[in-house]
Amino acid sequence: MSLASRTRLAALLAAVSVGVAGVTTWAYGRESERGAATAGAIVQPSVTEGSALQVVAHPDDDLFFMNPDLSRSIATGIKVTTVYLTSGESDGRNEAHSPHLDDAAGPADRAAYAEARQNGIRGAYAQMATGDRTSAWQRRSVPTAGGGSAEVDVLVARPEVNLVWMQLREARSISGDNPDSLRGLWDGRIPALGAQLTSGTPVEQPFSYTKDQAISAIADVFAQYRPTTIRTQDPTPGRTRGGAFLDHQDHMYGARFVQAAAERYAQLTDRPHFSVQNYMSYQNTSLPPTLDRQTAEEKLGYLKTYAWMDHDDWCGSPAGCGDRKTATRPTGAGWNQTIRYSRGDGTSWMTEGVAGRLWAFAVLDGRMAYWSRSGPKAPWQGPRFLAGTGIDAGATTVRLPDGRIAVFATRTTLGPTPRDYGRALVYCVQDEADGAFGPWQSLGTPDPDTADASVTTAIGAPAAAVDPAGRLTVYVRDSRRTLRARTQTAPDGAFGAWQSLGGAGLLGDPVTATDGSGRRHVYAATSGSVLAWVQPTPDAPLTGAFATGLPQTTGVLSVRPEGDGVRLFFRRPGSGTVGTSLATAGGATPEFSPVAEAGGAGGYGAVGVAGPLLAGRTGSGTVGVAGAGGPQSWQESRMLYTGAPSGVADRSGTAVAAALGLDADLHIVTPAGPAGAQPPGDRIPSPWHRAVQPRMLAQARER
Repeated sequence: MSLASRTRLAALLAAVSVGVAGVTTWAYGRESERGAATAGAIVQPSVTEGSALQVVAHPDDDLFFMNPDLSRSIATGIKVTTVYLTSGESDGRNEAHSPHLDDAAGPADRAAYAEARQNGIRGAYAQMATGDRTSAWQRRSVPTAGGGSAEVDVLVARPEVNLVWMQLREARSISGDNPDSLRGLWDGRIPALGAQLTSGTPVEQPFSYTKDQAISAIADVFAQYRPTTIRTQDPTPGRTRGGAFLDHQDHMYGARFVQAAAERYAQLTDRPHFSVQNYMSYQNTSLPPTLDRQTAEEKLGYLKTYAWMDHDDWCGSPAGCGDRKTATRPTGAGWNQTIRYSRGDGTSWMTEGVAGRLWAFAVLDGRMAYWSRSGPKAPWQGPRFLAGTGIDAGATTVRLPDGRIAVFATRTTLGPTPRDYGRALVYCVQDEADGAFGPWQSLGTPDPDTADASVTTAIGAPAAAVDPAGRLTVYVRDSRRTLRARTQTAPDGAFGAWQSLGGAGLLGDPVTATDGSGRRHVYAATSGSVLAWVQPTPDAPLTGAFATGLPQTTGVLSVRPEGDGVRLFFRRPGSGTVGTSLATAGGATPEFSPVAEAGGAGGYGAVGVAGPLLAGRTGSGTVGVAGAGGPQSWQESRMLYTGAPSGVADRSGTAVAAALGLDADLHIVTPAGPAGAQPPGDRIPSPWHRAVQPRMLAQARER
């Protein structure tokens, strides 16, 4: 990024900061790091740190699909910034769409409707941050690295809350073939995409961006705000059997622009580490609710503010104070009851190698990072990085019989042309136990080769297993929502062809575990229940899919071996409580114990299992722990996190749970007391804390 582009946005900060007391500096991440580093090596309980930046296609995508993560991040006081790629001008009428609406009902005014949506967003953010939707904003026009201008709004009472309006033209259709759109720009069907300026914006001159200029403009925003967590939509939601996109085209292609901008931003050296979290959008319509009633109602309250439900003139704008289209259905299609991650929701990213050696993996800066600990009393070290870029959020690990670790992920290739865009399963293996990792190797995709990357890239996250001989098998949900598998023909050898294991309508990613008798189990959720594939004997082929009779879940599963069976953990729709059932495979089909409650009320997302500990999101959104042996309340921390927690019980019996904070750092918790002691209820765990203490991290950087 050029010095000139940095200077432009830095100048904005100086302009916006005038008269605003207590403005947080752009170097927030650095200041936080310096303060922590001087605190010494004393273990400090984890709190939410870093900065979060959301990038969405339209005003309201954040409120519908990223809340309550968004409102809870604002409540912590960290820097929170949202970038809107398009103006969301639609048909230019601030009322519900009607096929009978014509100019007799009032002329279309896209600039005014876009401004009304801006007003609604400012009111919703002010309400989230201060409780007062009329709280004042300072608004400025800022030159961008793409050669255009963006509007930047700073909340005066909470200047760490910023909104950035790129004001590009939207597609004005969910799936329609409109070249003047982010999709057309990405695919090279138009040389440049023009702006749709809102009425009242401080941006005075129209502009347009080429594809490269749009990527540069977004990357420049990243460079100035220095986020440690980037939130965006799903770049690969896929299509229906009829060919329609499963999501709005602006959501999908906007997320691809974010991928490209994040890749460009990652090339800078003067920045903090960052993670990426992807969110599901329209697909939530037909899926079970994930939020408890109280959280869903709170989310709905912010949507009602945005929708301008009361029609009071609280903003003083002739364009209106919110989005009256949304006012006809502020819940969306049940979206106020739901939040889902489309990537990075797996819990198997932590494992033990040789005895006592723990490994944890997470994607930072588009690369696979890892932390390790050589023994129960040894310090953690990291993050260190495997070679290679383009790695998507999420990791799956498995231990080979000789103690080596294999890591699985998916990787996105952007390429110079739209045809080059693609996503594949990849894996790498240690050369020897405790040794260096080899290069990433591609397993391709189970979907057929086609020019339509929106289909071939709509795969899930992998699950991996290893047999006693050391042969690896990877399982993945394909774009048709069925289960596919690929197995090595020999230990450390090539993988055979993709095999179809059936199943239909898979919602969540598969999970796998091997029971005490050596039989492998694989499970995947549907929208109504859970399907199972099980080996009838240890050496037999996997059979299934079997109906389990288990109740509806929110779609994310976790599993751990338990005696001659495996125990499943899942969230209950509409409440977030954790249910559990023990699966045994003694007969022709697996049998399941009655579902029992396993961990505290509320929360959403996957639950990590670390021996006798459960780790997951509490009702307040923070990471917490509970006992897996019976109903327990979550013991909450003060830290929000991204993705899903993971955990492992090492061979000494010590459980360690881990989560990636919004600061892009690894945080861990272990039970207090001797190895093998019971978790909460009987023993209080140590507080969540950074795995690598700040002083050690600072010394490592100095070296």
